[in-house]
Amino acid sequence: MSLPTLFVSHGSPMEALDAGAAGEAWRRLGQTLPTPAAIVVVSAHFDTQVPVFGRAERPATIHDFYGFPDALYQLDYPAPGAPALAEQLAQGLRDQGWEARTGEQGLDHGAWVPLRYLYPEAEIPVVPLSMSAARGPEYHFALGQALAPLLPADTLLIGSGSLTHNLGDFRRGGSESPGYVADFQQWMQERLQARDLAALLDYRRQAPSARQAHPTDEHLLPLFVALGAADPEGDFAIHHDGIAHRILAMDLYGFSRH
Repeated sequence: MSLPTLFVSHGSPMEALDAGAAGEAWRRLGQTLPTPAAIVVVSAHFDTQVPVFGRAERPATIHDFYGFPDALYQLDYPAPGAPALAEQLAQGLRDQGWEARTGEQGLDHGAWVPLRYLYPEAEIPVVPLSMSAARGPEYHFALGQALAPLLPADTLLIGSGSLTHNLGDFRRGGSESPGYVADFQQWMQERLQARDLAALLDYRRQAPSARQAHPTDEHLLPLFVALGAADPEGDFAIHHDGIAHRILAMDLYGFSRH
């Protein structure tokens, strides 16, 4: 039995200090799943032209944000890397015709913030994998499909982004969540439950308020990697779907693998 693939909405860097209900959901899921031998995490904050797997033996904790409390910059997630797995996966993609590479990438906050709750002991080896903001959902779904036969059954694949991500609305403030957040969230959940791949891949035209939920779509693209690597007829689980900071749908999904 393979571990599932996950999509995690990682929220603001402040979730590292207190992720509230989302953090509790991350913690529960980490305690429920079988312990992975390794983790591959695709973060919206690791963006390259071609797939790059981090091969560092000790991936650095990257504080890729500015203007936050000093306590955030003191946090460390000292998980080991998995250089052999990184090289194996890159070669597996190259064998399928992909231009894949390895590099010394550390863990950005899209990776280490949720991992602090999922696996707080930081003992499981982690391989960061890049996405490409210049490419769309189809590319990332195909990347997930290509990874599916390469991932060992005991390796956990996580796509880390955000189900909604409009920083302009975030900065404008306010007391209530805009209606588009729940509308977009409901549409995505319904289409995922139905495995309506055609609609999902065309979400920017078909989903309600898609361009308001995602002025740019890099934070949704990791979802398509997780979906592509999943069993197309397998189970879909919603582990959390709260809304944080008014505009961030913090959905946490699981997809079964073969």
